[in-house]
Amino acid sequence: MSETQGPAGIFVIAQADAPAAHATPTHAGVEFEVPAGEAHAGGFPPFDAHTFPSQLIWLAIAFGALYLLMSRIALPRIANILEERHDRVADDLEEAGKMKAESEAAAEAYEQALASARNKAHGIATETRDTLSAESEASRKSLEAELAAKLATAEEKILATKTAAMTNVRGIAVDAAGAIVGELIGSTPAPQAVEAAVDQAIKN
Repeated sequence: MSETQGPAGIFVIAQADAPAAHATPTHAGVEFEVPAGEAHAGGFPPFDAHTFPSQLIWLAIAFGALYLLMSRIALPRIANILEERHDRVADDLEEAGKMKAESEAAAEAYEQALASARNKAHGIATETRDTLSAESEASRKSLEAELAAKLATAEEKILATKTAAMTNVRGIAVDAAGAIVGELIGSTPAPQAVEAAVDQAIKN
C-alpha cells in the first residue's frame, strides 16, 4: 500500500498489488482505492466501518454549526419573543389591575353619592314635612282664632240684639200691661207701678 498526494492536496491511498482500482471519495476529503470488483461489496456506506471517523468529524462539525446557529440566532430570538410576551402579559395584568381598582373606586364613589343623595332626600322630606306641619298648625291656630273672634262678635251681636229685643219687649209689655190694667180698672195706672210689675215678671 502506498500514499501519494494528488491535486488540491487530496491524499490517495492505493494498494500496491491490486490489478485495478476504483476511486471512491469520502466525506473527509480522502479517497480510498478500492478494487473494481469490490467497489459495491461493502453495503450501505454510512454503515461502513472505514467511514466512521469521517462521519464523526462531520457530525461534530454539523452539531457545532447547529449549536452556534441555535445559540446565536434562534435561541436569542425565542428568548426575545418570550420576554416580549412576558412583558406584554405583565403590562396587561397591570392594566387590568388598574382598571379593576378604578372600577372599584367608581363603584365606591357611586355608593357614597347614592347614600348621600338618600340622606339629603330624607332630610328634605323631613324638613318639608315639618314645614308643612308648622304651616298647618299655624293655619289651624289662625283659623281657630278667627273663628273664636267671629264667634265672640256673633255672641256680642246676639247679646246686643237680645238686650235690644228685651228692651223693646219691656216697653211693649209696660204699654200692654198699662192698657190692660186701665181697661180692667177703668183708670190709667201709674207708669212706675206698671214698670215695676213688668220688671218683676221678667225677672221671675
